[in-house]
Amino acid sequence: MTKNELIEQMAAGAGITKASAKAALDTALNAITNCLAEGGKVQLPGFGTFETRQRAARTGMNPQTKKPVAIPAATVPAFKAGKGLKDSVDKK
Repeated sequence: MTKNELIEQMAAGAGITKASAKAALDTALNAITNCLAEGGKVQLPGFGTFETRQRAARTGMNPQTKKPVAIPAATVPAFKAGKGLKDSVDKK
């Protein structure tokens, strides 16, 4: 699903215009991004949790030259699916 398809489904489901749905989606994504950038966590019960995790520095290898490359530590975004989402996806 693309962003435009999501906007169309949001507009149809909420009975609003596509422009309003796009504004709502953009606002939600910006709020999540800003919260994570500040080191926070966004919990959506039944759906999942967006958070940041620390990735340690490590040594990698350049596949062309086979020489070691230092990969610095980084803070990366992560998503952990909630029970409701897991149950919806795993229909056995």
